[in-house]
Amino acid sequence: MTETAKGRVVFLIRVPQDRTAAFLDAYQRIRYQVAEGVDGHLVDQVCASPTDPEQWLITSEWVSLGHFEAWERSPEHRKLVGPMRACMTEAKSIRFEVREQTSARRS
Repeated sequence: MTETAKGRVVFLIRVPQDRTAAFLDAYQRIRYQVAEGVDGHLVDQVCASPTDPEQWLITSEWVSLGHFEAWERSPEHRKLVGPMRACMTEAKSIRFEVREQTSARRS
């Protein structure tokens, strides 16, 4: 792992339709706490599948994967994400280092 490379964390999750509102409420409650209070966090997104109402994707970008892993090991992490995880029936986490990035040119 290159500690200077940004990290991207991808969570593929399933949330039963009857738990969607609780899932999104839990996400709303924690997202600004993470954005403003967790060292190394850059950005996150929650995405819904247009074809499967139970399939969700959460992505986050970090200064490095080390920053994410330190937060993930913390007791604060488990406490914050607990209500959101309680809504999930499946979750898979995948981690990547950002090697290249392209931004749109604006004139």
